[in-house]
Amino acid sequence: MTPEIEQVTWRDYKELTKPNVVLLMILTAVIGMFMAVPGMVPLRVLILGNLGIALCAGSAATVNHLVDQRIDREMSRTRKRPVAQGRVKPVQAGVFAALTGVTGMTILLVWINPLTAWLTFASLLGYAVVYTMFLKRATPQNIVIGGLAGAAPPLLGWTAVTGEIGGHGLLLALIIFAWTPPHFWALAIHRREEYAAVDIPMLPVTHGVAFTKLHILLYTVLMFLITLLPFATRMSGPLYLLGAVVLGCGFLYWAIELIRDRNPNAPMETFKYSIIYLMALFIIMLVDHYLFPVHTL
Repeated sequence: MTPEIEQVTWRDYKELTKPNVVLLMILTAVIGMFMAVPGMVPLRVLILGNLGIALCAGSAATVNHLVDQRIDREMSRTRKRPVAQGRVKPVQAGVFAALTGVTGMTILLVWINPLTAWLTFASLLGYAVVYTMFLKRATPQNIVIGGLAGAAPPLLGWTAVTGEIGGHGLLLALIIFAWTPPHFWALAIHRREEYAAVDIPMLPVTHGVAFTKLHILLYTVLMFLITLLPFATRMSGPLYLLGAVVLGCGFLYWAIELIRDRNPNAPMETFKYSIIYLMALFIIMLVDHYLFPVHTL
């Protein structure tokens, strides 16, 4: 007998958008907006800009559910996703992705500016098409190259306010770009057997765990150095510098713990810390922006 499929609910559609991931992206986009101006971000830009970016990000996430439904069914972390379980049919997911994507783009084009709209569209394509459909299955460097799309939100926030790509806006994106590999590779180590079973060439699958741990450490060092650049370029002040150093040392601790290989929970602890790290780093950057205004934009 075919198992009965549960009726689709609004929560299933919410899950399609990967809300936790989108919330982290919007946090960095909001801070990118505030970092672009010495005072308050215009309310229209703050609300509509982030709504448009969030809708486009949710659209890209839905495409990811749609494309990965086969491998999602075979991985314990993802097998309960709505499309994988059949609660949301592929056609329904496709329509939902189109509606959210078109709505988000329309908001950005009409009420924000074309530059932000097209950069958001490029990041949508980068994640939903380039990464999900091709890179993820083609190369162990998938998360490095594909990380370009995930690094865009603070730059999108910056351009939503200024209407132009500034060096400091690019620096904010560079921080996330360098953060992405150690963040995701820690999870990939924990889930390496599942990735191997579905033929996804994540780095620990193709090059081994020890090689991946070394690269997590190297990227963590690179990320640490990059996070000092906002202070060096006078975008941020002393509070940010202190926060970047303390948080960066915490990340380096976990990267070294991975190499020492004494704690079997280190990969997931590193993954969890990386999320806290990024949130805390950007929040401290925002607080510093108003406590120690440098305003050399």
